[in-house]
Amino acid sequence: MKVILIKDVKGSGKAGDVINAADGYARNYLIAKGFALEANSKNMNDLAGKKASAQHKIDVEIADNKKSVSALEGKEVVIKAKAGQGGKLFGAVTAAAVSEAIKAQYGVDIDKKKINLKTEIKAYGDFDAAIKLTHGVGCEIKIKVIEE
Repeated sequence: MKVILIKDVKGSGKAGDVINAADGYARNYLIAKGFALEANSKNMNDLAGKKASAQHKIDVEIADNKKSVSALEGKEVVIKAKAGQGGKLFGAVTAAAVSEAIKAQYGVDIDKKKINLKTEIKAYGDFDAAIKLTHGVGCEIKIKVIEE
């Protein structure tokens, strides 16, 4: 009997898979426990619609990420910070500060968790950072820390 798995079943498959299972196992366990649906035409069409919807969502997310990356690629983000004697900053420039500066300067909203600073920024100067968005989309940016 062909069934569509609704949830991951160890040893049988992952959610969304269409598997061929023994009649008793399919009826008495998979369908009865809510792990699967019978693979009739209605359920197969529903599954195809869900997969197409999920793929469309991924495509839209990739397009948005590429648009954000193209607006930032090769750009320099300028951050003003206060420092004490010797040019050491009070505190450090964090990914959150870089995210806010990107939004203020370029109008692109990047989550602070997606910004990877290559070194801690505790002094004035030029630094590099990597922005890694979902689905393998990312870029490198320059950060310039200047005196406030």
